[in-house]
Parts: sequence; C-alpha cells; structure tokens
Amino acid sequence: MRFHALALSVLMLGVLCLPVAAGAEAAGAEAVSTRSWTDTAGVVWTETTRVETGPERADRLVGVADHAARRGIARFGPFVVIDKAHAALVDATDAASPARFAAMLHAYPAIRVLELADCPGTYDDAANLRLGRMIRAHALATSVPAGGSVRSGAVELFLAGTTRHAAPDADFGVHAWLDDAGRGPADFAANSPVNRAYIDYYRAMGMTPGTAAAFYALTNSVPNTRVRWLHTADIARYVALN
Repeated sequence: MRFHALALSVLMLGVLCLPVAAGAEAAGAEAVSTRSWTDTAGVVWTETTRVETGPERADRLVGVADHAARRGIARFGPFVVIDKAHAALVDATDAASPARFAAMLHAYPAIRVLELADCPGTYDDAANLRLGRMIRAHALATSVPAGGSVRSGAVELFLAGTTRHAAPDADFGVHAWLDDAGRGPADFAANSPVNRAYIDYYRAMGMTPGTAAAFYALTNSVPNTRVRWLHTADIARYVALN
C-alpha cells in the first residue's frame, strides 16, 4: 500500500488562475491552484485545490473535487458509464475499484474508452496497479480531454491505455510515494520488490527498461509533500500518444 502525505481541501469557486508551468513544483506551506474546463459531456467544471504540506499522513491523492454534476447512464464506484462505448473515471480509486471495474465491463462489455478528466489518485496503490493492468488487459484506450488533470496514482491508469490521448493543455501531477510507515523509495534498495513493482508496471505498459526507470525517477524527483506538474508534451517523452 502506498500513501502520500497531503492534507487536502477543495472548494468549488468561479475563479480561473493561470496554469502551472511544466515541471514546476508546488512548494510552501500551502499550494493553491484553481482551474476550469468543459468536459466532453458539456459539463463545466471549476475547482480550487489547496494542498497543505506537513507531517500528516493521508492517502495518495491530489485535490478531491465534487463530481456530483458528472452523470451518465450508470455508476460503478469511481467509474461513470457515459454511453455503451465510453466510461469516465471521476473519483479516487480504492481497494474495491478493480471489482467495480470488472462489474462495469461485465454490464457494458462494449466499453472501449476510459476518459480521465479530473482524477485525484488512489486510496490503495496496490489495487490501483492491479486496476491499471486490468485496463490494459481489456485493451481500453485512455483519454484526457481539454483542461483535464490526472494526478498522483491516476497517472498510472492513464499509462494503462492501449492507446492514449491527452489534449495539449492537459496536466499530470506526480510526486514521490510514502508508505504507511513513513518510508519512501530511497529507503529501499533500487532492486527491492517495492521499487521493482513500479518499474515492472511501467514495463508492462509498454516502456523500455531505460524509459521505465527514467519515468520512475521522474515521479520520485520531488518530495511526497510537493507535486511536480507535467504537461502532455512531457508525458510524450516516455510513452506514445495518439
């Protein structure tokens, strides 16, 4: 299980700030970002996220928004079925998410695209990696629409797409992991099972050994209490995008 120490507070406000530059870190005692976008269903989203850094341990999330406005024809945990061919991830994943995903595909076997418009991360990293392998095994495409934001554990799910699309202005938030004992990647040998799990996952998602190691190093390049923001062009250095 992998946790990230972030105390989170999200308010829905009608304010839009300029986006954070690619590769920038959210530093200081409190990092605040506000964003607005319209998803593929025509729903307008506005989110202000305050991330307070400190010693508190929370789950691997960055900014949990209110997704009550996101509706479809069915809901399976953090997944919303938009139509018979499209679903969306609209909330953080947890231990039950692989089973919810399986139930969704059983009920709607024609789903081929998973949209990630505003994805904060996961409550259970081990389950999240299993979910990513399921997405890949079922040959789903992943897509981040204009203004989309994929953060923390949700980045692994985006990588799981057999084909991947991200709008030019999409952003991706990464940071180093921290387990429930307060240990991070540097507390284990590079070839330890806990570190190898992520390298092996990235390899299973199509990265070469060198690229997988480089991407893992990138995700760990900032402390757990900060976020490094990447854009679509940054992600395209590591995986093919369509």
